[in-house]
Amino acid sequence: MKRIELLAPAKDYEAAVAAVDYGADALYIGGSRFGARQAATNPTEEIARVVAYAHRYGVKVYATMNTLLWDSELESAEKEARALLAAGVDALIVQDMAYRRMGLDCELHASTQVQVRTPELARFLADAGFARVILERSLSLEEIRTICRETSAEVECFVHGAICVGYSGRCFLSRSLSSRSGNRGDCSQPCRLKWNLTDGKGRIYLKDKHLLSVQDMSLRNRLGDLLDAGVTSFKIEGRLKDVSYIKNVVAAYRTALDAELKKRPHLQRASVGESRYEFTPDTAKSFTRGESRYFFDGKCRGVASFDTPKAVGEYIGTIQESSRRGWLLDTKRELTAGDGVCLVTSEGLFGTNLNAVEGRRVVPNKPIAVAPGTPLYRNYDHRFHKQLATDRTRRLIPVWASVTATAEGLTLHLRDVEGVEVELNRAATLDAAQNQEKNCDSIRRQVMRSGETIFRVEEVEVVGGEWFVPASLMADLRREGLELLLAKRTAQKQTPRILTEGDAPYPHKTLTAEENVTNRLAEAFYRDHGVERIVEPLELAPTTMGSRVMQSAYCLRREMGECLKEHPRLKGDLYLETGGHKYRLEFDCKRCEMNLIDCTK
Repeated sequence: MKRIELLAPAKDYEAAVAAVDYGADALYIGGSRFGARQAATNPTEEIARVVAYAHRYGVKVYATMNTLLWDSELESAEKEARALLAAGVDALIVQDMAYRRMGLDCELHASTQVQVRTPELARFLADAGFARVILERSLSLEEIRTICRETSAEVECFVHGAICVGYSGRCFLSRSLSSRSGNRGDCSQPCRLKWNLTDGKGRIYLKDKHLLSVQDMSLRNRLGDLLDAGVTSFKIEGRLKDVSYIKNVVAAYRTALDAELKKRPHLQRASVGESRYEFTPDTAKSFTRGESRYFFDGKCRGVASFDTPKAVGEYIGTIQESSRRGWLLDTKRELTAGDGVCLVTSEGLFGTNLNAVEGRRVVPNKPIAVAPGTPLYRNYDHRFHKQLATDRTRRLIPVWASVTATAEGLTLHLRDVEGVEVELNRAATLDAAQNQEKNCDSIRRQVMRSGETIFRVEEVEVVGGEWFVPASLMADLRREGLELLLAKRTAQKQTPRILTEGDAPYPHKTLTAEENVTNRLAEAFYRDHGVERIVEPLELAPTTMGSRVMQSAYCLRREMGECLKEHPRLKGDLYLETGGHKYRLEFDCKRCEMNLIDCTK
C-alpha cells in the first residue's frame, strides 16, 4: 500500500515538536551548515533530539543540505552529512550533485533547486540514485501528473506557503543586488522590494510597486487531485515561521489530507498517532500574502500583490465611516480588542491594533482618516492565537490491551496500531472478587489511564474477572507495560533506501552558467553521465552584468493584462529598476516565461 506523507518545516526543536504533535508525517530541518536557510540552523545534538521525538510516531526527519558547494567546502559538507546521518536523519535534501559522489549510505532527495520541471530530468534523477524529486512550485496539475507517471522516484510537491517568483536554484537576483546569494542560503528577497517599471529611457509606467511579489500558495482544497496524480509527499513551506503557524497550518492540512485518504483505501498515511485539536484550524489566520493556486490550473493573471509583500490576512469588510471615535464597519465578522488589522493606502500597507470593539464600531490604536468603502483586513486574530498558545493538543497512538487474571497472578498484553506488541507477567496471590463486574470495571479503568504517555488505550479485554486485582498492582503493571511498548517502538530502526547510481545519460550535453556546477565532484558526476560542455557557473562569476539573473513562469505583462499575444498597449522594451539597479525584461512567449537580464552599469 502506498504511503502518503504530510511534510512540515521545522526551524528548531520547538517547531519540530509542534509539527509532530499536530499531525506531520515527516519534517525537514536544517543542520549547522549548508542548508538553504542560514537563519534556521541547528546543532547536530538538537537534530538528534528531533529525531528521537519524531521516530516514536514513525515520523521521518529530512536534513536540508541544499546549498551549492565550493571545492574548499566538500570535506566539511561530507563531515556534516555523516554527522546528521549518525544523528538518525532519514534522508538528505540536496541541490549539489557532489553528495552523490561522497559515498554516503543514505537516502537522497533532489531539492526543488535542482529544477525538476520535466519528466526527462525526473527520470534521470531516479536512475542516478535519488529516491525522491521535489518539484518546482510553478508547475500545473497536468505537468505534475506527467512527471509522476514518467519517473520511478517518489514525487514531493509544495502545497502551502511562500513562492519563489523565479525558478528555485536558477535565481541570481539577490546576488546581483548584494553579496547575499539564494543558492548559498542567504537570499535577500529582492522580489519583495518596490520596483519601477520603465522604458529604460526615463519614462515610468508603474512607480514603487511590488511588481515581483506573488501571493502565497494554498492547495488545501486540491489535495485529492494531487493524490490521484501520484504525488507522495505534500510539503508545507516555512522553515522561518513561528510555532503558531506550524500548529495551525499543519492541523489544517492534516485534516484535509485525512479526508482525502479516507476516499482512497489504496493509500495509507505514512506515520501513526491521532491529534485531536481543541481549535478549528484556519490557514487564513496565519501568515499569508493571500491564498493562491498560482499556476496549478495553468498560467493565469491575478497571482501577484503589487501593493504590499506583507501578510494582509483575512478580509473583514469595509469601513463605512471614519471619525475620532474610530471606524464604523460593514461586517458580520466578530472582532475583539487586541486584534491586528490593516488596510492598503496610497502609501502602502497601514497596520494597527484595535484598542476596543463596540458592536460594529472599532477603536484603532493609530486612528487615521479613511475613505468610505475602504477594505479592512485582520492579520492577527487575538482570540485565535491565544487559543493556539493554550491549546493542549497531544498526538496519541491507539493501543489495545488484554488482561488475564488467575489465582497465581496477572498477564498484561499490549498491541499498538502498527502491531507492535509487548506482554508482561506478574506473579501474585489473588483472592476471589466479591463483585466480578466492579472488579472488571476497575481493571479497565486502570489500564486505560495512559497519563502523559504517547499512547491512548482504546479497549481492554478482561479474562478471569472473578479474581480480584488491586488497583495499585494493575497501575504498576500498566505503567511498566507502556514504558516497555515505547522502548520497543523506539528501538525499531527504519531501513534507509540506499539507491545506486545508474549510468543513464543526462538529458542535455551542455550545462549553462545558470546550472551552477561549482565543484569538482559535481563536474565529475555530470561528465560521467555524458555532459560534454560545462560553462563556468554564474554563482562564481565576478559580476552578473549582461546575464540572465531570473527565469520565471510568472510574467509581468500577463499579470498587467499586457500579454504580447493579446495586443498589448505597452510597446518596446520594458525594464525593472530599483536603487540604481536595472533589469531588462525578456519575454519568451513560446515557453510562456519571463527573464530578467542584468543591465546595471
